[in-house]
Amino acid sequence: MRRPFPLSAAVAWALLLVAGPAAAALHTYMIVIDKMRLGPVPEQLHKGDVIVWDNRDMFQHSATDKGVFDLDIAAGKKAALRLTRTGAFPFMCKYHPGMKGVLKVAP
Repeated sequence: MRRPFPLSAAVAWALLLVAGPAAAALHTYMIVIDKMRLGPVPEQLHKGDVIVWDNRDMFQHSATDKGVFDLDIAAGKKAALRLTRTGAFPFMCKYHPGMKGVLKVAP
């Protein structure tokens, strides 16, 4: 007599057959703001990654790209942004316009 193939094993086997390559792992990156300067902007960003701005200054700052994102970051606080679009996104501190960078986000 043949034993029935467990349903869970059949489903797992079917998923292995149809699953494509594993998606790239998403990452969290930090940009430190200290002494009125932005730390290095990470390279090789991908859609879905998270950027955390860590404001170590005694002044409020922002990370602002008009029309895309606008984060106010209080002194001594952090703010996070999940990257939901691809492309190049120039940003600046709206309080200190000389503080600027570009997020380059790949698919």
